[in-house]
Amino acid sequence: MGKKNKKPKKISAKKEKYTKFRKEKPGALDITMPDLGTDGMKEAHEAEDRLGKFARFNKNAPVKEVRERKAASKR
Repeated sequence: MGKKNKKPKKISAKKEKYTKFRKEKPGALDITMPDLGTDGMKEAHEAEDRLGKFARFNKNAPVKEVRERKAASKR
């Protein structure tokens, strides 16, 4: 079994017509954060601290109706 001669692929006219509208897409995005000054860094740090405290200490209590249903089901 030898190699077969391969014919070059025929490109459809439609694909050829619309190739000019295709844009090259980069494989990986390069995201860089903007440089903040000392004031900006301080504000960002304070905001992060506030969010951390909020997430740590703010425990949402279950709704009153839910508590009542649970208590009724346990009886």
